[in-house]
Amino acid sequence: MAKSRLKDEIQQTKPFATPHVEVYLNLRRTHDHLHGGVSRFLKAHGISEPQYNVLRILRGAGEDGLPCLQVSERLVTRVPDITRLLDRLETSRLVERSRSEEDGRVVIARITDKGLKLLADLDEPILTFHSRKLGHMSKAEMQTLIDLLERAREGE
Repeated sequence: MAKSRLKDEIQQTKPFATPHVEVYLNLRRTHDHLHGGVSRFLKAHGISEPQYNVLRILRGAGEDGLPCLQVSERLVTRVPDITRLLDRLETSRLVERSRSEEDGRVVIARITDKGLKLLADLDEPILTFHSRKLGHMSKAEMQTLIDLLERAREGE
């Protein structure tokens, strides 16, 4: 059996309890490795990863925007309070919200020109970051990883 790089990285001397544990810890370690750089980069630009995700979702929604609940459902990483997240983006004038004309109970969020400009400024550096971190993998390896990660999310 191949020696576990993760065991070496975390200086674990005992075997993992199960392969499931080793996979889970590898996922967590990889997330931390990838997350840290993006998080620091975005923080330097005054936003968090969830805020960046909201801005990308709203850019994709176009001028019509999206109801806040739909924004929350589309987030890559769930946040407990979408309202507070949108409040901060609105305070920064990156997002605006208004009541739906069809149903006054529904709040529609839209990205502002300032939000679009910020995303335009971030697009290339973020793509470069992803290429730097994952560019050593072939397209086939990346597709296999995508397939395996999606398969992992099928579990209960």
